[in-house]
Amino acid sequence: MSIISDFLMKTICIFRFHHSSQQRRRGHAGHPASIALGLLLLFLLSTCNNQPQSGTTDIETPVSVQELKLSAISSVVNSAGTALATFNEDLNSQMSGIYKLQTNPRTGRQYRLGDAVKKGDLIIRLEDEEYQNNQQLESRKLNLEIAEQEKIKQEQLLEMGGSTESQIRNTEVTIANARYSLANAEINLEKMNIKAPFDGYIVDLPHYSTDAKVESNQPMVSIMNYSNLYVDINLPESHIATIKSNQPVNITHTSMPFDTIVGVISELSPAISSETRTFKGKILINNSQLKLRPGMYVKTDIVVDKADNTIVIPKDVVLTSRNRRYVYVVERNMAVRRNIITGLEDEENFQVTEGLQENDNLIIRGFETLRDNSRVKVIN
Repeated sequence: MSIISDFLMKTICIFRFHHSSQQRRRGHAGHPASIALGLLLLFLLSTCNNQPQSGTTDIETPVSVQELKLSAISSVVNSAGTALATFNEDLNSQMSGIYKLQTNPRTGRQYRLGDAVKKGDLIIRLEDEEYQNNQQLESRKLNLEIAEQEKIKQEQLLEMGGSTESQIRNTEVTIANARYSLANAEINLEKMNIKAPFDGYIVDLPHYSTDAKVESNQPMVSIMNYSNLYVDINLPESHIATIKSNQPVNITHTSMPFDTIVGVISELSPAISSETRTFKGKILINNSQLKLRPGMYVKTDIVVDKADNTIVIPKDVVLTSRNRRYVYVVERNMAVRRNIITGLEDEENFQVTEGLQENDNLIIRGFETLRDNSRVKVIN
């Protein structure tokens, strides 16, 4: 403002001097130079009149704040891998026979891909009358009954002196052979049945026409139980001292962005690969609600440390100057700089161990251009 005033005073003096000279030379007639100087003077005066009268102007920067509350944070080691079913079995035909797909008692229709099955459920039967007759199941049962009756008879005769211990031993051998023979026949006949080995779901069911002849060693059905899953992972050697068995693991997948399933470290290798500089581990996942499916590529966050009832703030509000971290909080409509010391961290947050307290109003938006003691206006 003082510069403009000095300029105006000098301009007025020059104008007056020039105007007086022109009047002496030419009388009172106007001159173009005089008119131009007059217009310049009027412009400068009007400009000065429009300037603020105060030497400084306070500008309030709009900001958004978050009132700090105590919460929890976990320090994690990230990895990823494919979720696989703990129980999975592919069943093949053990003999040739006529293909008979059975009826699912829970649905009233033939078994289909995706059906739930219980252990022992008969899913497919292969029929072969000649093979079945060759097992002579009924005659083997009769042979066992006859051998058992003969032993009873020999024991009674032994009491009356009409038999010997040797004869009884022979009947016991006959009984044992009859039992083995019957058991083998039952095992052979059981090969005609394709049954579920455990509770699970049908995940593969190759198509065969009804009554088609199927040869032995052909794929019949695949059963999978994925209520429990596992993930094989490779971990960087820098974490071999921090990752331990039984540590909890948070499991996430893109198909369930708002859900986290908890797993646990079940196995760890003590050896580090010289090629990859990693060591192997295995994670067990309780998938009782079946939110994950076998074959999904999942993200695994191994929890190596945790803090409860602590100050937690977003990473993106933290600024750095001269290797010191700081944030801004609002106090009496002023942005106050707070130097902070951080502790645990995850992908999005820092734990603050010094510099902030519960109920502080942390500036989370609009902090980029602030200075210490800048005036702010909270717009939350």
